[in-house]
Amino acid sequence: MNKTELIDEIAKAADISKASASRALEAVIESVTATLKQDGTVTLAGFGTFAVSARAARTGRNPRTGEEIKIAASKVPKFKPGKALKDALN
Repeated sequence: MNKTELIDEIAKAADISKASASRALEAVIESVTATLKQDGTVTLAGFGTFAVSARAARTGRNPRTGEEIKIAASKVPKFKPGKALKDALN
C-alpha cells in the first residue's frame, strides 16, 4: 500500500473527503517527525512506538573496491510494534 492508497482507505473508513484525510495523514507524519527530531518517542497504544536509536560509528568496506571506509555515527528511527498489532497478524 502506498501513501495515496492509505489516504483513500482513511477517507473511506472515517467517511471524510480525500483532501481531509490527506491533511490528517500529513499532520500525523509531521508530528511524529518533529517529536523524533527532538529525541522523543511517539507511542500509539495497541499499535506501537516510534523512537530514535543511536548507531555507533564503525568501519565498513566499499563493495566495489574492498577499501575500508569510516561510517559516521548517526541517529536512526525505530518502530516497535505493540501487542495488539502483533496479535492481529497472528
